[in-house]
Amino acid sequence: PHETAHFIEEWAASGLVNIVGGCCGTTPDHIKHVAEEVAPLKPREIPERPVAMRLSGLEPFELVA
Repeated sequence: PHETAHFIEEWAASGLVNIVGGCCGTTPDHIKHVAEEVAPLKPREIPERPVAMRLSGLEPFELVA
């Protein structure tokens, strides 16, 4: 739990996650530690992007009008 919480706190502080939680095998202790680590952090600001047609394939394609 301590190690997992540390990694998630690092990712949250770097703006790499939108939401934190658990999955299979996550114990209440894991959730408690993660919640404590990210509690002082502000939510990630969602960047504003221009309206565009965005397609994905082997390479991303963006057509800005």
